Amino acid sequence: MLTKFVIEARCRGEVQRTFRRGRGLATALWFVSIMRTLKLTVAYEGTGYVGWQRQLTGPSIQACLETAFADIEEGPVTVVGAGRTDAGVHAVAQVASVGIRHNMAPDVLQRAVNVRLPADIRVMRVDLASPDFHARFDATAKVYRYRLLHGPVVSPFARRYGWHLRSPVEIERMSDAADVLVGEHDFSAFRAAGSATKTTIRRLFTVAVRPAPDDDWWCDGSRSTVIEVRGSGFLRHMVRVIVGTLVDVGKGARDRCDVERVLRQGDRALAGPTAPPEGLCLMKVEY
Repeated sequence: MLTKFVIEARCRGEVQRTFRRGRGLATALWFVSIMRTLKLTVAYEGTGYVGWQRQLTGPSIQACLETAFADIEEGPVTVVGAGRTDAGVHAVAQVASVGIRHNMAPDVLQRAVNVRLPADIRVMRVDLASPDFHARFDATAKVYRYRLLHGPVVSPFARRYGWHLRSPVEIERMSDAADVLVGEHDFSAFRAAGSATKTTIRRLFTVAVRPAPDDDWWCDGSRSTVIEVRGSGFLRHMVRVIVGTLVDVGKGARDRCDVERVLRQGDRALAGPTAPPEGLCLMKVEY
């Protein structure tokens, strides 16, 4: 039970080092007692990154945050995100948890981390959390928003934040088909081909399709449609495959019954294309 407690306290590596150095249980528990768990709210423009998760090649959001915190802590730090956004995907309010020993006040720590981060990543908020808080396992829902940009020409300032569709789409048809996906289902057909997971069962609370407001700052005045998905969890590329399938519906290539069939048969080859990553943004994580 002690080992489980130590791991839950977010300082597994430090505790293991104390035992290897012969410092014993008392020193290990001292590390536990001074470790603080922080809840981070992080925003990033994901264009230049391989995604949230650290990779062997290419910059990741996680690695940038860990490097910044490690410089403050003067030692290795692990930052855990609520979700693993793909390469090129953005976030307004990603949530992460991190355990640190530094006693810097949250607002001071926020400034210290941000000056060490690239300009396209910012820690928007730092909160003290309970010792057992885990950004991923404690999350109850996530909200993703996808933007479709319409018309023959799109603003160059909006191109990084939406999927440009030159042909029109019928929002009413898309909204009707989206209702099929609400609830608990096997979303095997709506995940990246070849991706492995323990279960493909997920619950979607809402899938909403609506015109974006005219003053939507994200799209710089370009006419756009928003697809917002709120669910308890998501498979790899799940939202993007949902968007690609609904766009097919909006173009008249599919209908509600076809989406029902794809969901029922669970074959990725039957679903629509994977929408480009730049249109997707993680908007909120709920606890």
